[in-house]
Amino acid sequence: MHDTMPAKFETLPNRPGVGYKPQHFPSIMENANPVEWLEIHAENYMGEGGRPLAQLRHLAEKFPISVHGVGLSIGGKDPLDVNHLKRLKHLCDWLNPASFSEHLAWSTHDGAYLNDLIALPYTEETLASVADHVAQVQDVLGRKMLLENPSSYLAFAESTLSETDFLAEVVKRTGCGLLLDINNVFISANNQKTSAIEYIDAFPLEHVGEFHLGGHDEDVDDAGELLLIDSHGREVVDPVWALFDYTLGKSGPGPALIEWDANVPEWSALAAEAARAAQVLEKVSA
Repeated sequence: MHDTMPAKFETLPNRPGVGYKPQHFPSIMENANPVEWLEIHAENYMGEGGRPLAQLRHLAEKFPISVHGVGLSIGGKDPLDVNHLKRLKHLCDWLNPASFSEHLAWSTHDGAYLNDLIALPYTEETLASVADHVAQVQDVLGRKMLLENPSSYLAFAESTLSETDFLAEVVKRTGCGLLLDINNVFISANNQKTSAIEYIDAFPLEHVGEFHLGGHDEDVDDAGELLLIDSHGREVVDPVWALFDYTLGKSGPGPALIEWDANVPEWSALAAEAARAAQVLEKVSA
């Protein structure tokens, strides 16, 4: 990974994309319709060579690429891992992606990485820390990043800001953009017994640079109440599609990604989900 890829695609189209999986490479290169852009997880491409980067080079010649980070721990109390950030910069400098995003979550503690993206309380203290971390990432990468709303399973009693106000203030302080995960909104609203529609109504939609759609699993909590788990392991359910349609009615069309990271299906099933997203986008555009 020594030379720099030309910036062939500077923005993502307002069309469907999918999370890239190597087993789909032949199908994508042969006929990706209706998929028009791809997302990769940054941490899978921080090596110095091999098949992953060779395939990525070919994909980047044909498609805009969105780089999605899962390991920066933007919401953590610890300082950002400078070595991790350095490797991320190396990847972005080489690839010149059309978009870069990370999660509003934390996943590190005392130098240890946790295999999860954990929510955080929305206080002035965490707001200052998150804003500092976002600004640091943007300064190091030399590019604007999008911050993704999390899926939540509980609310923190010490929170003094709503999630939408928290995200809006991070944007105000840093100039970053937002990634609106519609499935995460639906999950959080169900688990916290709040309104997904009211969340969308309060969300700063003018700063959204990308939408995510994914599947979730159902479970029950200790009280026997329905608990939704952000699994990315199945198709998008109808209520999430309806919420996406409502959101685009307020925001207008934008790049929309299908996430299917577990129980990865055949390409035809993933393309069918993208086709449904294309229908929603086309209806809004019309």
